[in-house]
Amino acid sequence: MTKAIKSTTALSRRGSSRVAVKAVEAALPATPPAPPSRLLLALEARAIFEWGAYMLAWPWMRFAPKGDGHPVMVLPGLIAGDASTWPLRHFLGQLGYEAYPWDLGANLGPRGDTVKKLLARITEIERRHQQKVSLIGWSLGGAMARALAGNLPELVRNVITLGSPLQPHPRATHAWRLFEAVSGWRSDDPELEELTRQPLNMPSTSIFSKADGIVSWRVSLAPEHPLSENIEIAASHLGLGVNPLALFAIADRLSQSEAGWRPFDREGLLRSTLYRHPDQFRFAQWL
Repeated sequence: MTKAIKSTTALSRRGSSRVAVKAVEAALPATPPAPPSRLLLALEARAIFEWGAYMLAWPWMRFAPKGDGHPVMVLPGLIAGDASTWPLRHFLGQLGYEAYPWDLGANLGPRGDTVKKLLARITEIERRHQQKVSLIGWSLGGAMARALAGNLPELVRNVITLGSPLQPHPRATHAWRLFEAVSGWRSDDPELEELTRQPLNMPSTSIFSKADGIVSWRVSLAPEHPLSENIEIAASHLGLGVNPLALFAIADRLSQSEAGWRPFDREGLLRSTLYRHPDQFRFAQWL
């Protein structure tokens, strides 16, 4: 890892509470979870329908909650680039946010000076707008977003992850071999594990699906505490970034005031059906 992230890691640790660390540890599964089944992996093909749903739902997306227009940076998943996050950024732009791509080409993980460049980019965006930056990351991008936020707590307002591996069980995904091949890191490197355990002192939301065919939903669970929450929806891994349910939840989370953040409201028949609590059973858990 770069020296930049090593030095700033110490800063975030000094500002972290023991309670938050215990919450992270308590959220870890007792035994390492397995990757999603081959059936769920094959069902990732359904993502094409989520991309279609994005276009069909567009007329209704304008009714999504609007916020204060603060800056947001979106990080793509493994080997994906900014083209994959364009629909999400376009949606955020329509809601009035200043949505930024990560601008580093394909996401090959924290190799070379990638982390240093991202820390500098967040700093520059915050300085330009004189507002804290929200980070949204899809899959690997979400894990990286949390690590960046932990190292720049004074500059980051909110972190939202989409189907991201947030817990140190690197082989609970179907992408760990690809990650090792393109990043130059071992997926079980202790330094990476240390970063995944890093507690955050700003609001964070993990949006995930129990029908995810790439990343085990069990490692997408963030520790539940006053500033951390999990939202489970019906989605594929490859469609999370365009799934209308995910987009509405993102808009709802970003619209919270910086000083008055509250957990996602599941009250009402429609919301409680579409946005289930992680403890509730899904048929996909049998697959």
